[in-house]
Amino acid sequence: MPAPRTVLLTGAAGGLGTLMRELLPGHGYRLRLLDLRPIEGEPDAIVADLADRDALREAVRGVDAIIHLAGISLEASFDKILAANIEGTYNLYEAAREEGVRRIVFASSNHAVGYTPRPQGDDPLIPVETPRRPDTFYGLSKCFGEDLAQLYWDRHGIETVSVRIGSCFPEPTSVRMLSVWMSPADGARLFHAALTAEDVGHTVVHGSSANTRLWWDLTSARALGYEPQDDSEPYAAKLVAEQGELDPGDPAHARLGGHFVTDPPIWPY
Repeated sequence: MPAPRTVLLTGAAGGLGTLMRELLPGHGYRLRLLDLRPIEGEPDAIVADLADRDALREAVRGVDAIIHLAGISLEASFDKILAANIEGTYNLYEAAREEGVRRIVFASSNHAVGYTPRPQGDDPLIPVETPRRPDTFYGLSKCFGEDLAQLYWDRHGIETVSVRIGSCFPEPTSVRMLSVWMSPADGARLFHAALTAEDVGHTVVHGSSANTRLWWDLTSARALGYEPQDDSEPYAAKLVAEQGELDPGDPAHARLGGHFVTDPPIWPY
């Protein structure tokens, strides 16, 4: 598949969206931005709710692909998650189908499999085929998004790469994050690979850098052409000195989803 020329980036005002706004143009993309909130310095950004199907259809018209980051990114009531992450993602896929967009990159999450025990010692890396075990309504919505992507591939021929993102920040901020961190530069590399790989159908990949303390298998991501360049290990000594090593007896440390399993952060809006 040739590199898309114009990509709709939903959730463009969010943390990950802001990072990708800065980095993806360097991979040759012209971005069309969409968010619920205005974006400072981006007067042409589309301000629309995922519930507005007419606005979504106009937003996707003429784009070559979509990176879908919009929605609630923490835990919330089921009603809020239903509206933003479940119905909103459905509305976006419907708009893509109606306008003939053939490639979507869907921001899934490690929290779709958050109750999965983390590897310890010589345990093998978590495979991408591991059974889904969401740790929150938020994680559950990401399971729905992956299933929706599969349905729209099987029924409508819309290809999706579902990226189970670990944590994408300029640097890791916790000992747990050392194992699931994806540097912003590697995030852009992975999204670029997901946009340009051929014959992806619906492919699920784990989204992180090539961390020394990696917990999950990156094979399916590498098969797209993703070549991670970064590793969280340079941050490890400082974080371990401040926070200590993970305690396998602590449920928040024993599961992939971390504190989402025990005390999930709540969406503030």
